[in-house]
Parts: sequence; structure tokens; C-alpha cells
Amino acid sequence: MKPRFPGYDVLQQAGSWDLVTAGVVLARLAPPPPLRFFTVDEERVARPLLDRLLAQDGPPEDESRIPVLEHIDARLAEGETDGWHHDDLPEDGEAWRRSLAALDEDARAVEGQHFWELKRRAQNRLLENVRTAKTWHELPASRVWNLWMRYACTGFYSHPSAWNEMGFGGPAYPRGYKALGLDRREPWEVREVDAEDPEPWARRVEAARQRQDSDHAAR
Repeated sequence: MKPRFPGYDVLQQAGSWDLVTAGVVLARLAPPPPLRFFTVDEERVARPLLDRLLAQDGPPEDESRIPVLEHIDARLAEGETDGWHHDDLPEDGEAWRRSLAALDEDARAVEGQHFWELKRRAQNRLLENVRTAKTWHELPASRVWNLWMRYACTGFYSHPSAWNEMGFGGPAYPRGYKALGLDRREPWEVREVDAEDPEPWARRVEAARQRQDSDHAAR
């Protein structure tokens, strides 16, 4: 994919971060540790689930892939949740285990294969069923979807590689900002190339969603 901010690397700003913050951010670039929370079968379901949710569709050996599963696994192993959960959903760790098992159960019932064995299109169909359902395997579907997306987006957007993709400057303390105002940039910021109006893209997404709904209804 063509970079939106060519040559931009947020790590060049690490010298302006305080030592504690720099240590936290740079630790996210270390090789991922072995999984401690998810079982082998749960990992098999969770890894493609997260890839579909975040459109990380490159090959596993792609160095630009952000290790979101490992981030979630570490949080759950350490009990570092958001400090709350919906009262109609189990606590986060149990909700993850139950929802991954249910997703694989759906895959075997509908497609005759495990979730991780399916093509992306079939995986997306199953996920769309969850997203649009009211109740799913005796769980509130919207809560499950929220759980997945909340953890996935937190893991993805806490990584410096994601910051580079969107031109984010990273921690602002103690450096701060001085170029305040619309379309103004700090000396270290890079102008976005080929910036596009988001509305046409949003219309394409909505059209794709409607086609998906039609395909699902016709099955």
C-alpha cells in the first residue's frame, strides 16, 4: 500500500518524549512474547478474526503487520481490562473464550470447516451475521462486537506503525505543539499525499454493505 505520509517515522520524535513514555512506546516494538491466555485453538480463531476486523490482509510474514493478538493476550493474561464490562456479558476473558468458541461453532455448522480454514469471504459473512444479530449464542451480539472492536482497535492504534500510517505525532508531552490551526504543520510533520475526500469512500463502503446484506438474504 502506498504510504499516506511518505518518509514519516514517529520514532524520530522519541528523543522529545520523557524516559518513561519512551520506554512504554518502544517496548511495543519488541518481538511478541509467547501467548499466555489464549489456547492453541482459540488463537487459530482469534488471529483471522482480528485480521478481518482490522483488514490486516497481508501475509503472516509481513513485517508491517501489527501484533494485535499478542497485545490482547497480554492484557487478558494480566487482567488488564478496561475495568468494567456490560452486565449482560461475562467478564472480558470469559467473553473472549465463549465468543471464539461460538464463532468456530458457526463456521463448522454453516461452512463445514473451522473458522481458520475458511476463505476471507466466508469469514466475513460469518462476522457480518454477528454484527447484525440481536442475540448470538445466548449473548447480546452488539456487546460481543463491541468487545472485539474495542480490544482490536486499542491494540492496533497503540502501535507506532499505526501512528506512521495516519501521521500521528505520538506523545505530545513535554514537547507540545506550536503550529495550531487548520492545515498547519510542525516542522517534523509530513504532508499527506493524495488526500482524498472521505465521502466517496464512505459511499463505496455503504454500497458494499448493502450488497453483503442482499447476498446474505438471498442465501
